[in-house]
This record gives sequence, C-alpha cells and structure tokens, in this order.
Amino acid sequence: MSRFTKQEKLNTWVGQCLVILVVILVSINATAQSTNSKKQKVGLVLSGGGAKGLAHIGALKVIEEAGVEIDYIGGTSMGAIVGALYAAGYSASELDSIFRATDFVNLIQDNLPRNAKTFYEKEDSERYALTLPFDNFKVSVPTAFSGGQNIYNELVRLLYHVKDVEDFSKLPIPFVCIATDIESGEEVVLNSGYLPQAIMASGTLPSLFEPSSIDGRVLIDGGVVNNYPIDKVKDMGADVIIGIDVQHGLSSRDALLSATEILLQINNYRTVRDMVEKSKKTDIYIKPKIEGFTVIEFDKTGEIIERGEIAAKEKMNELEQLAGSSISRKVPVNIIGVNDTITINRLIINGNNQHTRGYVKGKLRFNLAEPITFKKLQQGISNLTATGNFTTNRYKLVSNGLGEDLILRLNETPNTSFIRLGAHYDDLYKSAAIINFTKRNLMLRDDVISFDLILGDNVRYNFQYYVDKGTYWSFGLNSRFNAFSQDISFDLIQQNFEVPLGTNLNTLNIDVSDFTNQLYIQTVLQEEFAFTLGAEFKYLKYSTRTIQPFAGETSTPSPTTSNERTFFENGSFLSVYGNLKLDTYDDRYFPTKGLFFEGDMHYYILSSDYNQNFKDFSVSKARMGMALPISNKLSINIETEGGFKLGTSGVTTFDFVLGGYGTDLINNFTPFLGYDFLSLPGNSYVKAYGRMDYEFIKKNHLLFAANYANVQDDLFRTGEWFTSPDFSGYGVGYGWESFIGPVQVLYSWSPERQNSNFFFSIGYWF
Repeated sequence: MSRFTKQEKLNTWVGQCLVILVVILVSINATAQSTNSKKQKVGLVLSGGGAKGLAHIGALKVIEEAGVEIDYIGGTSMGAIVGALYAAGYSASELDSIFRATDFVNLIQDNLPRNAKTFYEKEDSERYALTLPFDNFKVSVPTAFSGGQNIYNELVRLLYHVKDVEDFSKLPIPFVCIATDIESGEEVVLNSGYLPQAIMASGTLPSLFEPSSIDGRVLIDGGVVNNYPIDKVKDMGADVIIGIDVQHGLSSRDALLSATEILLQINNYRTVRDMVEKSKKTDIYIKPKIEGFTVIEFDKTGEIIERGEIAAKEKMNELEQLAGSSISRKVPVNIIGVNDTITINRLIINGNNQHTRGYVKGKLRFNLAEPITFKKLQQGISNLTATGNFTTNRYKLVSNGLGEDLILRLNETPNTSFIRLGAHYDDLYKSAAIINFTKRNLMLRDDVISFDLILGDNVRYNFQYYVDKGTYWSFGLNSRFNAFSQDISFDLIQQNFEVPLGTNLNTLNIDVSDFTNQLYIQTVLQEEFAFTLGAEFKYLKYSTRTIQPFAGETSTPSPTTSNERTFFENGSFLSVYGNLKLDTYDDRYFPTKGLFFEGDMHYYILSSDYNQNFKDFSVSKARMGMALPISNKLSINIETEGGFKLGTSGVTTFDFVLGGYGTDLINNFTPFLGYDFLSLPGNSYVKAYGRMDYEFIKKNHLLFAANYANVQDDLFRTGEWFTSPDFSGYGVGYGWESFIGPVQVLYSWSPERQNSNFFFSIGYWF
C-alpha cells in the first residue's frame, strides 16, 4: 500500500514539473509574440527644399548611427531623390560621398562637353551670346533654365541596380514620391514606373527645370501640392514617423533675389500653414537650421549636410529608444561607375516624328550588342541633347535576358525657329553685332537653315543649309560675304600684284571683299572626325583708294580704276576641295585638354582670270595641336601648322599671309603674334605656336604665348622650311569668359621689329 502511494506521489511530481515547463514555454512564446506584435513600423518623410535637401543625408547618418531601421520612405522633390537612393540600398555614408563628389552646379546648368556636339553645333554654340525661341513672328523665352538632362543621366546610373523594379514597394525599402499635374494642379502619387523618371518628375522645380511627362501627364515639382507627404507614408503602414523638414518659412524681400526663390515664396504661403498640423503628426521631427542657405546653393553641400547631422543628434535619445535592440539591415550596394560596362542589344525609339532613326542612332555613337561603358552611354545621350532638337531625352534601361533594352522617349522641341544674337569687336573687323535666324526641319527631316546678318563697321552675312544624316553622308550649302579694310605694307602689295610705276608709299589701305559659295557632302566618325568633299565658287576683290594707276607705263596688265578705286584682284575662282578635321578641344578659345587636326586641299580649276595669269593650281594646308592640363589651373596648348602652293600659276591671291590675332580669319590669312594683320606673305609657310594658360580665378585667364615661323615662296622646294625660324613673336595677355563670349587683351612684340602691338577681342568671333 505504501509502495503504491510513493509511486503515485512520484507520478504526481513529474506531472507537476511537466505542467510548469509547458507554462514556461507558453509564457516565453507569448512574450515573444507580444514583443513582435508591438514592434512598430518606422516611416521616414523627407521634404523638398532644393539644395537644402542635402541636409537629409546628414540626418540619415545619425538615424543609422542610432540603429533605427526604416520600413517606408516618402519624399518630395529633393527629398524624393535622396529618399529613392536610400530606398534603393545606398547607405547614408555612401550618399554623403556621392553628393560631395558631384558638381551640381555643372549638372543643373546642363553644361554639355564640347565633344558632344557636331562640328556644325560647335560653331553655333561658340558664335551667339543669346538664343530665343521664335514662333509665328513672336519671340519667347525658354520654359526653364535647364532641361535636367545631366541630372537624369546620373540618376539612371546610380539606380541601375534597381532598373527592373517597377513596383516601388518591392525596393529594399518601400518608397513613394509626389509630383504635381501642371494642367490640373492635382497631386500625383508616384509609387510605380521607372524610378529615375519618377523622382525626376517630383524634383522638377518650376523655372529651373523643364516639366516632365509620365503616362501622358505633364508633371512638375510635388512641393507645389504636398511638400511633406506624411499621410502617404502612414497609408503605407507606418506606425511611427520620423520627419526631416528642410523647408523654410516665408522670406523677406531681401532674400527674394531670383525667379526660383519668388516661386517658392508663393508656394510657401500654403506649405507653411500645412506644416503646423503635419509637424504635430510627426513623432520625431527633425528641423535642420538652414535658413541661411538658398535652394540652389549646391556648392555648399558639406555645410548643409553637417546642419542635418547637428539637428538629428538633438533627437538622438528619441531615436535610440525607437531603435531598441534592432540592427540596421542596410547593406551597401555595388555602385556602378562611369567606366563599368553594359551591353545594349536593342534600341527602341519613340517620339521621333521629325527625325529619322538613322539620325538618332548616329548621334548615340555606339554599336548595338557590343559592351560599352556607362560613360559612353551618357555621352551618346548628351550628343542628342546637344543638337537642340529635343527638350528632354528621358530613357529607360530594361533587362531583356541577353543584355539591355534602351528605350528612348524623345520629346522633340516644339519650337523649330530661333533668333540668336551676339556682339563682337576685334582689330580687323572692328565692331559688329550679329542677328541670326535659324529654322529646323524646313524642307527635309534632319535639316537646318541658318542666316547671319552682321552689322557694324563691315557689313557681312553667312548662310548655311545642312542636312544631318548622322553616320550616313550628310550634305550642305554655304554662302558668305566677308569684308574688311586694313593698312598694310606697300612692299607686300609689290610682291603680289602689279602696281603703277613711280608709286612711293610705306603703307596703303586695302579693302578686301570675299563672296564664297560651297556645296559639299560630309561624313562624320564618332562626331570627332569629319571628312568633307565639295565644290567652291569664290569671287574676290582686293582694292584701294590710296593709289591711282598711270595707264601705259607698264607693258604687263595693270590694275584698273573705277570710281577712283584701284583693283588688284577683281575676279572669280572655281575649285574642288577636300577637308579632314578632328576636334576634341574642350574649349575653342581656352582649351585645357584635347586634340586638334585639320587638313585642307583646294584645287583651283577655273577663273575669270582678271590679271591674265591663271593656270590651274592647288593650295594645301594643315594644322595640328594638343592641349594638356599641367595642374587644376595651369594648362598648355601646343600647335604646329603649314601650307604650300603647287603649280606654276602666277595667281598670288591665295598665298598665305601671316600676322594679327584671332580665330576666324578667312582664306589663307593666318594669325601670328608680334606682327600686325597681313604682314608676312608667301606661297608656303611653317609655323609653331605655344601658349600657357593660368586660370587664376574661375573664367579668368593669364596667358603667355609664343610663335615662330618661316614664310616665303617655294619654302618646301628650297628646303628653307627646315632652317631656324626667320620670324618670331611673343604675347602676354588676359582672357575672361564673359556671357557674350571671350574677352581677350594681348600685348605682343617681336625681336625682329621695333613696334609692338595690342590686340583686343570682345565676344565670340564670327
């Protein structure tokens, strides 16, 4: 009986232990479930604010340091850009590095590298100070300061690793951003699509960037309707809101110094009122002190980021309490560099109603199904932008299994007519103002017609018609009239033309008129090499009022007089020509890097033979050079050139004449420091040139230049071209990149002569 009682007691004790164990396990499990159920979802709201939005990065660094794990992100404008990059997997430290290394001023201005432009476009961009759309005989102003193409290119590169994520809730951190429908004023919630396109639309600040287009809607900055999308983040499922507010209150009149600031002030009337309630809904409200910065001060990135850090550290206790024991899941992404390769094996073009596929493909400059660097892709997009034929070039990269689809959605410029203006002064052409009318797509797709009327001391014109076929043969027609007057040495006239006997002068004033027409075809390789073949008709007049002929004093034909004017040349010439040109200089006037080569040959086959001495002949010339940066501010430019005449014709009109300073001299007139314009003649020459350029302040240059030359008749036949130079010249000057073009003052001298020269040039040469 007692044994049974003991066994029963043992069983009862074991049962009690099992019950206690079960209770403990259930309690632990319930506690864990209770803890998980209480784990709150954290939402992050990032306001818009232009450059002030860089403070988001500093605040994010502190939020990460506190150990807070973000579950949802919503942003507007700059908040959308920073938020999207963070949602895509970038850490705050990576964003700090990216934005500090980015030249936002250059990106916003859409400054395109010179090598993105065709030879025709390079000339256009370096001739006019102002371009205005012209439609139905009405001059208008551009819709925005920038198209935002450079910024979009960078966003595509930085978000390449999530290019196939169309549902933004599938990003590493679910994301949403806000834009505004410019037609209806409605709020547009962007939570799907192509991420770079969405955040670009959200950040399209009015007057600064051109509006974006998504799904048929024209969108601008979301800050117009909702600059702090806290409700959208709550709708995503956030329990706790961390808000970073970089908006500022209403500004005083002294701070309203730009159209952008004024537009923001108008918008802030509503947002300031809205933020009273929205800030109350924010659990951890971070407000950086950035009132002293403007929305476009991207050159102060470091300072603004630090302000964000300071403001977030003031909330460190709250952030740490929110974080608890959670560990941040942020894993740095593999940032694709500009030299990383991708393979585009299919090109899809939409919106090219006025431009052929061949034209677009030719501008991209890369072959399909071949690996290219990301830099090469960006270069191709820049080439399209540089044409001026498209307001924006929004594109997508989408994986197709074997490589990428490049989907181009082109938005052709609605205005195809433009008025362009410029002004210039130099010592040869004197003062001049240029008025240009340009019309695209006049008769054919991909064509452009341009007419310059130049008014001033010497009336001139320049007409161009060009059909750009990209990688195929293009063709064009040029017509121009040039005229100038210059005092030159009488010895030069005696060497080249018959003059009346008994004339005894040191100098005389000569008037030069040049009427030239060209018809040509051209093919371009990579927009850097251009090969041209053409025919040219030229009518030349060289005349003076300084001397009068005395009939019968010479047995050879002598100049004739008309209205008291003596003509040394008054005839026409027909020639065929070929030209090969390479130009990768980063600037026409102050190159710091790049290569240059131009070779030209004209074969003159017919003439009206005014001086009765014509036989067919040819003139060939070549110029090559390179520019090298020595340091951030110092560069050198070295060039060499030469030319010669072949044939026994007595025509001297096309001989080389050295002297003067400039970049747009006609025929075979060649600049040469130390000598005045049209000083050193000969039917052949060689020349070496070097210049040091010190940019002591941005866009301000100190210049030191030297050149050396041999020039005379038959220089290459006699071997004199290989001897020490007979002529030399040096120059010291100052250059300024002004809004109307380069301003240059140069003092030059030569040890071979007693006189020195000052050369002045203001504005682009034309």
